[in-house]
Amino acid sequence: MEFNTIAPEVKKKNAKRVGRGIGSGNGKTAGRGHKGQKSRAGGFHKVGFEGGQMPLQRRLPKVGFTSRKNNTARVRLGELQFEGNENITLEVLKEKKIISNAAKEVKVFLSGEIKNKINLSGIMVTKGVRKVIEDLGGKITE
Repeated sequence: MEFNTIAPEVKKKNAKRVGRGIGSGNGKTAGRGHKGQKSRAGGFHKVGFEGGQMPLQRRLPKVGFTSRKNNTARVRLGELQFEGNENITLEVLKEKKIISNAAKEVKVFLSGEIKNKINLSGIMVTKGVRKVIEDLGGKITE
């Protein structure tokens, strides 16, 4: 095998040579057909243009808006192990800088461990966290 004998897996197609006479198959009108905007030089328009008719994207009504911002903060169970963590609320987590001030909801998920009982109020938890907290004698009120 030599470099000059290797062929690519996909054969490269030769470019059409338009406007090069009758024998080329693309002579005279060069594959553009007869007359009209698309046959002329510079005869293209912006996407969605319908010849002056009101375009579809402007005829249809605008519908709603959904914010993609997620205001739910995620907190590990191990992060709830701090001084004075008997009753934990959203405000307490913001004061301790565990979550940002922009957070509107908090969900605690099972990662790490806690030693003492805690009471959560206004905070969502996963099934695993609920079991751990209740086994330690804590309460969860949502």
